[in-house]
Amino acid sequence: MAVTIRRIRTEDLFRVQHRNLTCLPENYQMKYYFYHILTWPQLSYVAEDTKGRIVGYVLAKMEDKQDEDDKDWQPHGHITSIAVMGSYRKLGLATKLMRQAQYSMVECYHAHYVSLHVRRSNRAALHLYSIALAFETYDIEEGYYADGEDAFAMKMILPKDPMEVFKHIDRSHVQIPE
Repeated sequence: MAVTIRRIRTEDLFRVQHRNLTCLPENYQMKYYFYHILTWPQLSYVAEDTKGRIVGYVLAKMEDKQDEDDKDWQPHGHITSIAVMGSYRKLGLATKLMRQAQYSMVECYHAHYVSLHVRRSNRAALHLYSIALAFETYDIEEGYYADGEDAFAMKMILPKDPMEVFKHIDRSHVQIPE
């Protein structure tokens, strides 16, 4: 199964939205996808198979500074959404999509860290984020999702050198949060 990872393009958005609808319970209006790729065009990527199907994507953004007087604020990214088609899972595509977005966050925006939210019940995603990608849980947001499910708020410190994003980190000792 040959797959190419490339930067998302405007003409991909209907296929990305379709992938979102078929893989995830959280769905977005088309204007939200446009907002991401028009505002942060370097940060979102698709995985495309040889037939031109979008089999995965990552939608990412940079967080805005909320308080101009906040002297501790650091530029940081956020993973809005990531999905991989069921038959393409366990091939490392989610890791590759995430790493590419993280690389671009550091390269283009000098991001210090990246954050995301994950459903408390999504064990596969928790394993990916905690073990494969070295994210750490820093909070639980009660009732975060529309159906009332809690979310783990997670973040990963990013290296200063964007190429360091691609280095493997042994996290086999990490416990996945309950």
